[in-house]
Amino acid sequence: MDARTRSAPPAADAPFVIVINAGSGHGDADEARRAIAGVLDAAGRRHAFVEITDPAGIEATVADAARQVQASNGVLVAAGGDGTLNAVARRALADDLPYAVLPQGTFNLFGREHGIPLEAAESARALLRAQPAPVQVGRVNGRPFLVNASLGLYPELLERREDDKQRFGRHRAVAYFSGLVTLLRERVLLELDIEGEGGSRRVRTPSLFVGNNRLQLDMVGIEDADPQRDHELTGVLVKPCGWWSLLWLALRGALGRLGDAENIETFAFRRLTVVPRGPRRCKLALDGEILHMEAPLVFDVSPRPLRLLLPAPADRVAPE
Repeated sequence: MDARTRSAPPAADAPFVIVINAGSGHGDADEARRAIAGVLDAAGRRHAFVEITDPAGIEATVADAARQVQASNGVLVAAGGDGTLNAVARRALADDLPYAVLPQGTFNLFGREHGIPLEAAESARALLRAQPAPVQVGRVNGRPFLVNASLGLYPELLERREDDKQRFGRHRAVAYFSGLVTLLRERVLLELDIEGEGGSRRVRTPSLFVGNNRLQLDMVGIEDADPQRDHELTGVLVKPCGWWSLLWLALRGALGRLGDAENIETFAFRRLTVVPRGPRRCKLALDGEILHMEAPLVFDVSPRPLRLLLPAPADRVAPE
């Protein structure tokens, strides 16, 4: 498939190759798969499922799905949580393939940001009439992220949250409680040299958060930040403070009032270089997944947008 074919909009009857994560969301993946297949079968739309059964093999699974898309001039579809969506989006971005989402995760920030229904059958029906549009993607050291990237306290919080979800179930209440415990136990303080459009400086912070999702920023009360509109990323720095202040910040975030907190600094940028004072190997969280990278860390906006199939206006749902 040449570049012109890949860049063209998918045909009205283009087949869907659906990468589905058996472990995402509250419900049974088999039930979601049956609901999706029922809608697509009823519409006479060709489709195939490629199931992720082992997270360690997700790259190979997604690569196999991408080959099927290339062979059939189809659409690469991700059915899962934010981590699954990220893995499939990376391949779609690299191969310049049309990409679609059937959200199945706990928070579904990417799908909700773009008005995609959360219920399996409804999102499948919306997919039938969806049209491609360019969507901004963030990067750190060239690795794409859809929602956010962070280092410091936030990756520690996510790591503990995933452990607790494995023990107690994939529910938002578990996520919130796990975050509270992490705030009370962890003592993370980073010293970073950062360089952006405004110059260089050294900061001390428990956490650096980089957002590419307006909905998530709105939810915690960081207003007037719309990365997709402005073709920028939003940086959030937490100033050094004690555990009680961190707990208070978490409460303000839950109430949607984080933006005006005195211990928070927010800024917009297109490119930011971050170098930690100390070990060069950094633990990061990208779209809910934990990984390690060597410094310096360079955050920027991908020059190539993602070709996301967005629901028709009548099929879009307002974010909750």
